[in-house]
Amino acid sequence: MEPVHIIGAGLAGSEAAWQIAEAGVDVVLHEMRPHVATFAHRSGDFAEMVCSNSFRSDDDVMNAVGQLHWEMRAAGGLILQAATAHRLPAGGALAVDREAFAATVTARLRAHPRVRVVEGEVRALPETGRWIIATGPLTSGALAAAIAAETGAEALAFFDAIAPIVHAETIDMGVAWRQSRYDKGETEDERTAYINCPMTREDYEAFVDALLAADKTEFREGETAGYFDGCLPIEVMAERGRETLRFGPMKPVGLTNPHTPGVKPHAVVQLRRDNALGTLYNIVGFQTKMKYGAQTAVFRMIPGLRDAAFARLGGIHRNTFINAPRLLDGQMRLRSRPHIRFAGQITGVEGYVESAAMGLLAGRLAAAEAQGRDLPLPPPATATGALLAHITGGAEAATFQPMNVNFGLFPPVEARAGRRGRKDRYPAYTGRAKTLWQEWLAAQG
Repeated sequence: MEPVHIIGAGLAGSEAAWQIAEAGVDVVLHEMRPHVATFAHRSGDFAEMVCSNSFRSDDDVMNAVGQLHWEMRAAGGLILQAATAHRLPAGGALAVDREAFAATVTARLRAHPRVRVVEGEVRALPETGRWIIATGPLTSGALAAAIAAETGAEALAFFDAIAPIVHAETIDMGVAWRQSRYDKGETEDERTAYINCPMTREDYEAFVDALLAADKTEFREGETAGYFDGCLPIEVMAERGRETLRFGPMKPVGLTNPHTPGVKPHAVVQLRRDNALGTLYNIVGFQTKMKYGAQTAVFRMIPGLRDAAFARLGGIHRNTFINAPRLLDGQMRLRSRPHIRFAGQITGVEGYVESAAMGLLAGRLAAAEAQGRDLPLPPPATATGALLAHITGGAEAATFQPMNVNFGLFPPVEARAGRRGRKDRYPAYTGRAKTLWQEWLAAQG
């Protein structure tokens, strides 16, 4: 069998390579870093996480992304194995030590006897062979241009923003305190996973004024890309209304300040552990397009962060994706060149987990094709199948935009008499999905 070539060793490409190699098919994994750098990446490791260190909720009963975690674990997914091995306390979320996570993914793929890594940029669409393009949000300019030329339209794009990271030792714990919202978590570490910085009304109003007035990175002339709603810069949220942040990342609910237990904060800024040592914390929901000097000044207005030292400031980068419902067939193959599959965020799924899940599926489909096996698609009532159905025809091509996994993508469940609430409906979705996913995996032998 000829090997399957994968362009891009991000989360989707890494997961696809693992699934193909584990199926007994050789893989050639092409990665341009570290020889060709990007704005957001800091290393040459595979599966480097740049915007956040969280895979979001790990609840596989009441949450769609948690169900996606479950399906990937059941399928032997490398990304979820590495994430679980390097998990950090984060309440009910699955947050990871970024560097250790990426190092593990890199080491396991480089050590696999069926994986060969080729370093260097792929600048054109391949004419022959079996390929998966998993270049993600930071597809190189040359390859993006080649994709646009092939598809007959410019690649669609939006902007993702990155949140800053603070050195933990510079957070004033005489002002801040440790607590997960609503004390969520099974252990003490989980229940104290976040650092909280309280704001009075005066603090909050001054902070919003500073956000609105700060110097920001603006779009270049002719740039039309917008933002993904799930990753809005904090100053863009502030522009939508002065109270928007208090009902978003700075909501003051489910938290009690032990320094002043009788006083309810007007707003709260949360920081989540970013590494296993607990020396770095990222500011949750504080993606930003402010210029570096403005960030330092504005974020030090937050009580508890007056003397904060930043390990990394925030930023903004372009996220490229294709109009998948129009361009891809049901097996994620480019209709005009069916020897090429697409996987990951470039297909129009949004989020680390969703990206890796589409890599897992593309890898399994490519491996089956290489082996001459007929692999049925996962049922659309599974989380993976729901995402696939959405990007390959479920969404309207004319208005297609990136999408996180959510129960709205699942076929409806029949409500039992008197049971219409989320507490009954969501477990019905995830229970059905688990059964169907296990059957799908079992049918593959």
